Amino acid sequence: MSEEGGFGLALAEKFFGLILIIVGALALYYTFISSNSLEAFTGFFGFLSIILLALGVFLIIAKTE
Repeated sequence: MSEEGGFGLALAEKFFGLILIIVGALALYYTFISSNSLEAFTGFFGFLSIILLALGVFLIIAKTE
């Protein structure tokens, strides 16, 4: 087997990171737009959205070995 990670694996990781960033940004946007309806849960859903954003950024900047 090869020592290097496959190109397809690295590409899939970057693509999945991009998808997570998009979903996290949309979730954060809609969380704060509908904060009147969410009331006490705005912070919780905002926190979950930030976790999605951070995971997506991590997947994009991480190097596949």
